[in-house]
Amino acid sequence: MQPSAILGQAPLSRLKRLLELMTPAAANEADREMLRGLAVLGGGFFIFTFVTFLWATQWSWPFPRDGSTLVVGRDFLNFWMYGRAAFTPDPSRFYDLSIYNDALAALLGPGYPGQNVPNPPNALVVMAPFGLLNYVPALLLWFALGLLAFYLGCRSSFADGRALLVVAISPAALMCILSGQSSFLTTAALFASFAFLDRRPAFAGLLIGLLTVKPQLGILLPVMLVASSRWRVIASAAVAAAALFAASVAIGGLQGWVDYVTKALPVMREVLRDPSGIAMPYHATLFMSFRGLLGDQVADAIQAVAAVAAVAAVYAAFRYRKHGDPALLRALLLACTICASPYMGTYDVLPLTAAAIALLADGKLDAIGRRLAQLVFWLPALQLLFGNLQMPGPGLIPAVFALYLLRRLFVSAKAALPAPASISVTG
Repeated sequence: MQPSAILGQAPLSRLKRLLELMTPAAANEADREMLRGLAVLGGGFFIFTFVTFLWATQWSWPFPRDGSTLVVGRDFLNFWMYGRAAFTPDPSRFYDLSIYNDALAALLGPGYPGQNVPNPPNALVVMAPFGLLNYVPALLLWFALGLLAFYLGCRSSFADGRALLVVAISPAALMCILSGQSSFLTTAALFASFAFLDRRPAFAGLLIGLLTVKPQLGILLPVMLVASSRWRVIASAAVAAAALFAASVAIGGLQGWVDYVTKALPVMREVLRDPSGIAMPYHATLFMSFRGLLGDQVADAIQAVAAVAAVAAVYAAFRYRKHGDPALLRALLLACTICASPYMGTYDVLPLTAAAIALLADGKLDAIGRRLAQLVFWLPALQLLFGNLQMPGPGLIPAVFALYLLRRLFVSAKAALPAPASISVTG
């Protein structure tokens, strides 16, 4: 063998060794191969997009701007502004679009693209500490706490930490980082609450109560808790939610909730129904998948039917398969949550991504399930692509995955039951 050929093999062997070290352990080779592909392609997509984002950013102080001229951490800007408002006499005034965007213009200069505050008034309580800091330190603290919570809340669900790393470089995680969203924190709360449902019900309820700051993510949690008769968790969640509500009223009064219902919710509805489809690339929901083809009214009807079906699926699963595989039940709950709401950002797919990768790493998916888990992983990127082309499709992925999980919980579980012993009758 020529010396050049030997030298050429060294980098290739090192690269192969690196890929092997990056690949999480799995129950079988098919799962391991799928995880390897997600780690390599997902990691490449993450690095390329993130480096491009950093390169295009204008690092001006105190508000760096990304390539689209928006403030870095564009959605965190809303959280931070709301945190600052908590220390002013009328914090709910930011639910008025004109007042809020005038405040942004005074801070950032005229011509800043319009934004809205979508979170309920109890977010004041959570975001108030961040409002005490300057923007960039607050954003860095936000990400640090989010990543720490994500690791602590999800690590028990992954036997191999490298599988959790695959989730952390997924398109949903990337969207969370680029937008400054709360998905690392909410994913941690969802996974930890599910893990502690029976071991520490009071703590699980506390986490569920905290999720009311982003209500679309916990819309089916009450259904799950009632169906599985977890009354202690319900009581704890109710106390936590009530405490957050009381604290928000102490800060901004009941008027904040009135303004949220009468001003913020209609704006969210208008965002989804914008004639130009500006929100379509960023919401991987059934409503978004059908409105372009069938119009808003038909899409509304389909979304309503999907929401009822999601409620029925979660209730049936947690009522009649309460003692089934917890990982399958968790994934079903999260898939149905996306199906139940028309307002679900692509970054909000992170909990379902984590649940799908956990199933894949534990060898709990067959060939169809592996392909669906792969589609869930790439869902935010697919929605961005299809949405910009005004084409439907990706919003159907969580619904199909939910149907697959229902089949695994009911049909496969029934088939796995031992046949009843035959009884001979002698006379």
